[in-house]
Amino acid sequence: MIEFIPETGSTSADLAARLRAAEAIPEGHWLIADRQTAGRGRQGRVWHDGVGNFMGSTVVHLTFGDPPPGSLALLAGLALHEVISAHLPPPHRTPHRAMLKWPNDVVIGTAKLAGILLEREGDAVVVGIGANLASAPSVPDRTTIALADLTTPPARDQFAAELAAQFAVELARWRAYGLPSVIARWLAAGHPLGTKLSVDDLAGSFAGLTDDGLLQLRLGDGSLRIVNAGEVRLIQD
Repeated sequence: MIEFIPETGSTSADLAARLRAAEAIPEGHWLIADRQTAGRGRQGRVWHDGVGNFMGSTVVHLTFGDPPPGSLALLAGLALHEVISAHLPPPHRTPHRAMLKWPNDVVIGTAKLAGILLEREGDAVVVGIGANLASAPSVPDRTTIALADLTTPPARDQFAAELAAQFAVELARWRAYGLPSVIARWLAAGHPLGTKLSVDDLAGSFAGLTDDGLLQLRLGDGSLRIVNAGEVRLIQD
C-alpha cells in the first residue's frame, strides 16, 4: 500500500486533493515522492527535499472515540523515533540518540532530523513526514542533521516500509489504549523534564505534557504555562 511517485509539489497536498475529490484512500496507504517541489513545514515554512531522503504522507480516518486528532503528531513522532533509533549505533558506541521535540520533530541534540505536519481534511487527517536520511537541507536559523552524518542510512524504500509498518502499530495502540499510553511513551523518548525551552517570546523549562498532549512550560517565576501551539526551540546551556 505504498505508492511511489518521481516528483510532486507536496504529497500531503496531493492526498488532501484526493480526499476532497471523494477518492477512497484507505488507512495504511502512503504516497511517497522522490522529490517534492513545494514541501511544507509548520507555520508555512518551505521544507527542502534531497535525493535519498524520505518525503511522504498518509491518511488517518477519524472515528468515534478516537483520541484528539492533534495527538497524531505524538503518535507519528513515536513511529519515527522507533525506526530512526533502530538505525543509529548502539548507545555504548555513540553519544548521539534520537529525541522527540514537542510537538512534531525528531532531533539529534538540537539539530532537526525529521518533522511532521498534520492537515485536517473533513473527517480525515493527512499526516506528512519528512526525514533527512542521506542529506540535511540548509534551513535559515535552524540546525539540521541527516542519518548519513552519523551512520550508514537505510535506503529510502526500506525506511518507507519500516515507517509504514511502525505507524500502523502506533495507530492501533493509539486507538486501543488511548492518549495516556502515547503520552507516557512520548515522555520517555522526548526532551527530559527540566529541559530549557523557548516558545515564541517565552522562555522556561519543560514541565511535561497535559492529559491532552499539550506542552507545559515552567516559567522563571515558577508559574506554569500551557502551550497548544508555537515555535518551540531547545536552549543550549
